[in-house]
Amino acid sequence: MAFYEIPLSAANQRFSITLGETEYLLTVTWRAASEAGWTLDIASYAGTPIVMGIPLVTGADLLEQYCHLAIGGGGALYVATSGDADAVPTFSTLGSTCRLYWVPDA
Repeated sequence: MAFYEIPLSAANQRFSITLGETEYLLTVTWRAASEAGWTLDIASYAGTPIVMGIPLVTGADLLEQYCHLAIGGGGALYVATSGDADAVPTFSTLGSTCRLYWVPDA
C-alpha cells in the first residue's frame, strides 16, 4: 500500500495539493478552545468548499464518512503520532511527531 505524507507545520496554513489527479486547497487551522484542536478544510482549487472542519484525530480515516465525495478519486487521510498511536495532536506537535498521510485507493 502506497502512502504519502502531506507536510505540515505547527502553524495555521493554507496550500494547494494534488490528491489523486485532482488539485485541492487544504486549510489547517488551530482551534484554541477546550476540547478543540487542529481542523482541516478541503476546497476545490477554485476555493469552493467541499468539506469543512474535519478534526485531525488519530485512529480513523478522516475521509471515511465523506467517501461519496471521492476526494482525490478515492482514498484516505490518516493522522499518525509517533511514539503513542493514540496521542492527540497538539499545537506544537503538528508536523513534527504528528503527521498527516494520504493513502490513495489501490
